[in-house]
Amino acid sequence: MKKILVSTALLAGVLSYAGGFRVSLQGVKQLAMAHTSAHAEDASVTFFNPAGMSFIPSKLSVVAGGFGASNKVTFQNFNTLQSAETDNPIGTPFYAAITYRPIEKLTVGLSVTTPFGSTIKWPENWEGRELVQKLELKSFYFQPMVSVKLAPWVSFGASYIYAKGKVDWDKAVTQFDGKVNINDNNASGHGYGFGFYFRPDPKLDVSIAYRSAIDMKAKKGTATFQFPSQSVYTQLKLNAAGQDGFSAVLPLVEEYTIGLTYKLTPKWLVSADFNYHGWERYSKLTLDFDNAPIGNNPSDATILTNPKNFKNSKTFRLGTQYAFTDMIYGRLGAYYDEAPYTTDNFIPETPSYDTYVVTGGVGFKLKQFGIDVAGGYAMPQYRKVNNVNIGLNGQSKATAFYFGLGFSYNPF
Repeated sequence: MKKILVSTALLAGVLSYAGGFRVSLQGVKQLAMAHTSAHAEDASVTFFNPAGMSFIPSKLSVVAGGFGASNKVTFQNFNTLQSAETDNPIGTPFYAAITYRPIEKLTVGLSVTTPFGSTIKWPENWEGRELVQKLELKSFYFQPMVSVKLAPWVSFGASYIYAKGKVDWDKAVTQFDGKVNINDNNASGHGYGFGFYFRPDPKLDVSIAYRSAIDMKAKKGTATFQFPSQSVYTQLKLNAAGQDGFSAVLPLVEEYTIGLTYKLTPKWLVSADFNYHGWERYSKLTLDFDNAPIGNNPSDATILTNPKNFKNSKTFRLGTQYAFTDMIYGRLGAYYDEAPYTTDNFIPETPSYDTYVVTGGVGFKLKQFGIDVAGGYAMPQYRKVNNVNIGLNGQSKATAFYFGLGFSYNPF
């Protein structure tokens, strides 16, 4: 029975921090410069560091934007040489933020983002169908925040984070010739962020920020089974609709960021970031089913504990911007993102790779309005897969690209 739900990615889609994926798409301008953070030009700085609001030139700033994200993953079995490839739709994360400075030393703001969300769709009959056939996830971050200017050259900011997530996951149950759908639309969690923003010289900006860990709580999840034999429903203690409820707590990790931007000339600036992600916090995932006796806990058969064994990871970013005129800006960037788990812990529900990414874009300023376009191409490094817990042995590759369009309004 345990094989039915032994897949370790249950709820990874609720907020894919848990799957080790940090989708860097919270600002079009930032994406064009490798998603670096020390840019206090408008309200797009809010997600990265609330303290940066104090250095936005405009008293009122409004930004909004969206992205298209396309990716493809392949897996080949070393023993059978059979291969499978995903057919994923384009993801569409978005962001919006507003800041206002009622008095000189105080700025307030609100940021709404979808930092984690995508869909992965494997062939229905691929060899890992008992792990995943389709996984669709969405997440939303709501962050009210405040920033105080402590001195002309430094500010402190803090934010409250309310996270909301949902997951829709299909997988096969081959031993009973059936399938199961895992669904939860109401997982939520709370966290906080804070940071300092420094401008000791007109040419130099320094951003130091922290985003806390969040425990995403899923209290009313539903597992819906479909089997040709009615006896299986009775054996699993499911209701008349073939359903069982579950609850879980998903530990999401903290993130540390240090960024700087330096103006080499009045028209040319360079930016660099270092991110540290505390993935070791995600060592296991425990699921508590209402009735189904499919767990691995000797004292309670409804509790299923899955090892994750993630490790801390780092990201290194470098970007640049050049002002061709007062109205047209060119941007480039590149970054390297480490995978948060080893070969022995690879999972196809939320695959992760050591990845190199190149980015670029153009920005236009039209008096109070700004328009930004950006794109990125990811080059994940192929990796061997040898996860004995889920029976996958082979190699996996992936490709991905992103494009975005953003708008800003800074009237005064």
